[in-house]
Amino acid sequence: MAYEGILLGMGNPLLDISAVVDEDFLQRYDIKLNNAILAEDKHLPMYDDMSSKYNVEYIAGGATQNSIKVAQWMLQVPGATSYIGCIGKDKYGEEMKKNSKQAGVNIHYYEDETAPTGTCAVCVVGGERSLIANLSAANCYKSEHLKRPENWALVEKAKYYYIAGFFLTVSPDSIQLVAEHAAANNKVFTMNLSAPFICEFFKDALEKFLPYMDFVFGNETEARTFAKVHGWETDNVEEIALKISQWPKASGTHKRITVITQGADPVVVAEDGKVKTFPVILLPKEKLVDTNGAGDAFVGGFLSQLVQEKPIPECVRAGCYASNVIIQRSGCTYPEKPDFA
Repeated sequence: MAYEGILLGMGNPLLDISAVVDEDFLQRYDIKLNNAILAEDKHLPMYDDMSSKYNVEYIAGGATQNSIKVAQWMLQVPGATSYIGCIGKDKYGEEMKKNSKQAGVNIHYYEDETAPTGTCAVCVVGGERSLIANLSAANCYKSEHLKRPENWALVEKAKYYYIAGFFLTVSPDSIQLVAEHAAANNKVFTMNLSAPFICEFFKDALEKFLPYMDFVFGNETEARTFAKVHGWETDNVEEIALKISQWPKASGTHKRITVITQGADPVVVAEDGKVKTFPVILLPKEKLVDTNGAGDAFVGGFLSQLVQEKPIPECVRAGCYASNVIIQRSGCTYPEKPDFA
């Protein structure tokens, strides 16, 4: 099977500004751990505040880009993955280009002339992370870029697509183009619930694309928020996963499979009206560096096997392997080669 260009990701490329902070810092900027939000005016001073007070690391990130890079790392086939998103024409943008090319991903960034490259503050306390994204240029992506022949060629070539729910806030029309192409050509379209605020405030957009999704990824908090906004009287993750998998589909070619991670608790997979759980690789607390990118890495590992048409338990095993590697390092980074058997 030819793997070149088999997986295409589309999302918000952000430079992670990551630091171990303290409780006072979280309180000052009204930040909750294990959450992901868009920056408001009150958060804007925190980026400089972090770099002056703490030991800050700059790591190329953004949810979809993380997953694509991890899938690329797991596959070890140059150019197996492609990625589309918007950056600024600045040093952060150049850094992002260098980093993604080194990772072996075929990047087609749209470069915005006016806005700076987006950043994401990653605040770590006790290994748990909170994300505050200032999208800037990432918010400027336009479907005109996607429609250019050299970029649409990536869509044509791919057989699998992954888009984090965060991109719903930026370019729903780009998502629509890819989702319809996937459904019309019997390809596999996957998305992620991504954050409680996506489930809550972008409910209609999420519902619009849910029929196209062959795989829905998310974590337990997002799944429970999704259930709450749809008036489902349950916070049982297995029940919620099942209900999401049974939501009507745009194309009957693939059944929908819901995959929900729960931190150290088992991964929940719902398909064909049944739920299975898979234990994760447990890590002693002292080995945990930070959970930033854990969910993204899980998806990347999972997709790396899915594109090889491996069975679902293998996909989950690869997802658990990748997230276990990432939580022992700062940000969504990994060693040179995977040792996944």
